[in-house]
Amino acid sequence: MMKKMFVKDTYKNINKATIQRVIKHRLLGMKFSDGLVFKILIYGLLISLGYVYLYPMLYMLTNSFMTVSDIIDASVRWVPSRLNWENYVVVWEAIDYPRALWDGILLAGLPALSATFSSALIGYGFARFEFPLKKTLLALMILTFIVPPQITMMPTFRLYANYGLLGSIRTFIYPAILGQGFNGAIFILIFYSFFKMIPKSLEESAQLDGASPIKVFTKIAIPLAIPAIIIVFLFSFVWYYNETFLSGLYLRGSDILTLPLRVEQFFINYTSIYPEGSQARELMQAAKLAGNILTILPLLVLYFFTQRHFVESIDRTGITGE
Repeated sequence: MMKKMFVKDTYKNINKATIQRVIKHRLLGMKFSDGLVFKILIYGLLISLGYVYLYPMLYMLTNSFMTVSDIIDASVRWVPSRLNWENYVVVWEAIDYPRALWDGILLAGLPALSATFSSALIGYGFARFEFPLKKTLLALMILTFIVPPQITMMPTFRLYANYGLLGSIRTFIYPAILGQGFNGAIFILIFYSFFKMIPKSLEESAQLDGASPIKVFTKIAIPLAIPAIIIVFLFSFVWYYNETFLSGLYLRGSDILTLPLRVEQFFINYTSIYPEGSQARELMQAAKLAGNILTILPLLVLYFFTQRHFVESIDRTGITGE
């Protein structure tokens, strides 16, 4: 009898310890990172961050379809009474959206291509060649990024005016070709760091076969730098596309404007016509959000088609060399 009770108690203790161990493994996991508690914390953090980033987009999207009555009605917050496409039609027709989009792509794409090529060439020169005052020039290049553009705005404006570049896309292209476009120093540093990681033995082997420095750059360095090229081009395109302050200064009086700048000018002109408190002025609140959606839509489409290449490029830039 005592033996049976002892076996029964031992069996209960074993089952209890097993259950506790299973619960502990389920909650905390073997290494905590695979446990339920850790997953709940991670998913909670991701959902919170996602909400912070998506909230402005959701707000713009839902409110861009609202009518004047929805805007005035305090009970209507997220779901409009009906989809009011008039807001998008007003902005589309007012700025001639197809032409404005094409102008915006040209103003962002051509300088971005020029900046990518020049940054690759300059970054390769800093990474592979030794020349007098190399460190001084590298420091001056970094200084161009540290100094805010607002400080050099007026001297640059006078310089462009003297060379007859104001009001033309050349205002963006020429500095980009010379490696001094928007945030050009960052792009040069990206290529500089990337080329420093490429093993020199690859280039030395090509030089032993009689390849010139230009051929080494075009046939070996550039194909290996595809990840850096994708990153630099996308960042440069987005920065040129979203620039409004310097674009408004240098492209003043031009027929070709960036898409955000054209939308902004339209709303400035519109609000100056209609008095505050009028129905047309109230309608423009939703139309502004519709204009913002039309402005960022090309970038969303661009990211949708290039996100895989962009993520792979960031991952591949972590390769190590000699």
